[in-house]
Amino acid sequence: MLVNTNETVELTLPNQLSYLPVAQAVVREAARNCGFADATLSEIELGVEEAVTNIMKHAYDIEENPTFDIVCTRLPEGLQIILREKGIPFDPKLIPHYKPEEMDLESSSAGMGFHLMKSMMDDVQLVNLGPGGKETRLLKLFKDAAGAGKTGGPATPVVAEPKVIEEKIAYDVRLMAENEAIEVSKCAFKSHGYSFFDDHIYFPERLVELNQNGTMISAVAVTKDNVFMGHAALLYQHPEDRIPELTFVFVNVEYRGQGAFNRLNEFLMKTPKKRECAGIYAYAVANHTFTQKTMARYGINDCGILLATSPRTWKFKGIPGDPTQRISVILAFRYMDTPKPITIYAPPHHQEMIAKLYKNLGATPVWGTAASTPAPLPEAAPEILTEINESESCAEIYVKRFGKDVVREVHKQLRRFCIQQTACINLFLNLEDPVTQAMTAEFEKLGFFFAGILPCGQVGDTLILQYLNNVDLSYEKISAYSEMAKELLEYIRAHDPNASL
Repeated sequence: MLVNTNETVELTLPNQLSYLPVAQAVVREAARNCGFADATLSEIELGVEEAVTNIMKHAYDIEENPTFDIVCTRLPEGLQIILREKGIPFDPKLIPHYKPEEMDLESSSAGMGFHLMKSMMDDVQLVNLGPGGKETRLLKLFKDAAGAGKTGGPATPVVAEPKVIEEKIAYDVRLMAENEAIEVSKCAFKSHGYSFFDDHIYFPERLVELNQNGTMISAVAVTKDNVFMGHAALLYQHPEDRIPELTFVFVNVEYRGQGAFNRLNEFLMKTPKKRECAGIYAYAVANHTFTQKTMARYGINDCGILLATSPRTWKFKGIPGDPTQRISVILAFRYMDTPKPITIYAPPHHQEMIAKLYKNLGATPVWGTAASTPAPLPEAAPEILTEINESESCAEIYVKRFGKDVVREVHKQLRRFCIQQTACINLFLNLEDPVTQAMTAEFEKLGFFFAGILPCGQVGDTLILQYLNNVDLSYEKISAYSEMAKELLEYIRAHDPNASL
């Protein structure tokens, strides 16, 4: 059961006196919802009037046209009202002490506004935030909260988490109907809020379109009464892709433990595809092992670890995990048919690990050996594609074709992403191209280091290198489930140029 201990109302207003009634009305209604009586509401309204007027008259130069924020937060003991602005610096200690007994018609009323605020509220603070501006903090206590430890006010609203259904229920797994796309979006929100890295999931109309054109295959689990339980999908990220990603896997909290995740995966494996499907890949988060275990159960085996690909703010409702650093992912893959032998040109210093990863996937490639004296790069310019996911602060560089100055061009893209403060940049090289064998070490001189492999990728069977842009990463906080993943994590750590720092 989740108790909602804080209710917050935020408002941004222009710094114009004509908006004073708006500020008063919003604060008054926030206070009324907290349970304050009419007489107290008038006191709060008067205190806020003085604070807002002070900002509007004195915080900014006349030629400025700024805004300020009002934040009302219900606390257990009462209501806190914060007025936040970035106006002229001010020293609260210079406010004159107001002495009404010394006032006459000729005297100044300096300090009267602050005195009135203190009279109406239980606490008033003026706080200098430096470059963050200034805050006027007002606190009004519930009448029975004047003493320590009392809470007062109306009962705090209680929001109950959906109760997990413990008894096993009968349900069906099938392709998604178009009218169920909205349920998929809702389920994603329940699981991750609005933090999911691919925003397609929050647009039901996009999900319908992707399923119609064969880019995506959505499976849903529904009860016998047709109540939505969960969703999983195969998604082709690019038009030329031969392998889809297993993604958008969500199960509503009340139906976790029914085995829906497993049945959805089984269904997708067997469903006919409109496009070529040489294999399936998936990313399993590495701040817990739950999804890693599921991948392993269905033969989607580990072949890479991409560090710090997602912000630590990504939510996993109902699943424990360490939220103190950016999220790393385990890359896993499964061939849909027996893999055909292909020649792989692995860089010599990584060939042993690459061989282990292919073996873990059930493949035995032919190991090619490039000429002892590498041929010069083609005179033509290299073909390089880039992608960036700004919400994830993660970018990808694909070398589709080697050419003259390829290292310089990759370096240029790397620098561009670093200037944009992108946290992690992944580089994809074609292992079927003999040039990769010779050039990998040159890219590693730029700061890239080993991440893993991906068969049948956008540039062929792929060697993945990764680069971390000043990311604070603790390897101890990364959870690897399989023995292969544990060994790979240590291998990556040994090649990470920043690990020792």
